[in-house]
Amino acid sequence: MELSEKGIPKRSRPNYTYATIGVALVLFLIGVFGLILLNGQSLINSYKEKMNVMVELKSDLPNHEYLRIRQTIEHAKYTKKGSVVFVSKDEAAKQLAKDLGEEFSSLGFSNPLYDVINFSTIAEYAHPDSLSALSGALKQSPIVVDVYYQAVLADNIEKNVRSIGWIALIIGALFILIAITLIHNTIKLALYSNRFLIKNMELAGASWGFISRPYLWKSLKNGLLSALIAISLLILVIVFIRNNMVEIESLIDPFILGILFGSMTLLGILITGLSTYYIVNKYLRMRLDDLY
Repeated sequence: MELSEKGIPKRSRPNYTYATIGVALVLFLIGVFGLILLNGQSLINSYKEKMNVMVELKSDLPNHEYLRIRQTIEHAKYTKKGSVVFVSKDEAAKQLAKDLGEEFSSLGFSNPLYDVINFSTIAEYAHPDSLSALSGALKQSPIVVDVYYQAVLADNIEKNVRSIGWIALIIGALFILIAITLIHNTIKLALYSNRFLIKNMELAGASWGFISRPYLWKSLKNGLLSALIAISLLILVIVFIRNNMVEIESLIDPFILGILFGSMTLLGILITGLSTYYIVNKYLRMRLDDLY
């Protein structure tokens, strides 16, 4: 019988085409989940940092007082850089009149609004305790009338982040378990047609290492090929995100992508290699009658 260069008879070589495609699809799904999971915290942080804090200031203050409180907020460790905006009560009145379609003066009222400073906090401070503490600190200033922020929203974000974290952990563990099972069964089917050849080589005196080596080598190459196919598909998804979802695109960290691609490659090689090793040795341990 003619042998291939790696020691597997050519006519008996298992068909790895479907196995390679199957493993690639499973790895692709793992990659998509990993992409969501690894960038999930960035998405949550981005949402947190869009939450607005409004500081109402006393009216008719000297300009240097406005400048001082604004600089204090801008240089505070909790403030997101570039988020501080000063809105005078006149500007606020014009915007409100535009929204309502009528000005205060036409109703016989004076402008009841305050000069305000709007800003966002960094993600680490966008939770109820920190927001309450910084609100209390700002209120101690004699020129601050009040501080407003979305307390209910901050509390909901905090609770949802914890819930999402546990759910993602459980789903991730189940997903990997299912992936390992699917990949293992796919490789098992690919090697099923070679079970008699594997056993006959043992009966002919070949060592287990000699019998396993060509199958392991082939499985490692196929695992790498599957990972490359899966990574290519995932890159297409990332390109689509970059072209169509600008806000999310900025959150995709190249370093995280490198970790994800490396993990997919390692996972593809390890699972296919270990599964092949286990299946080949399982056939070697079986009696010839049990192979039928």
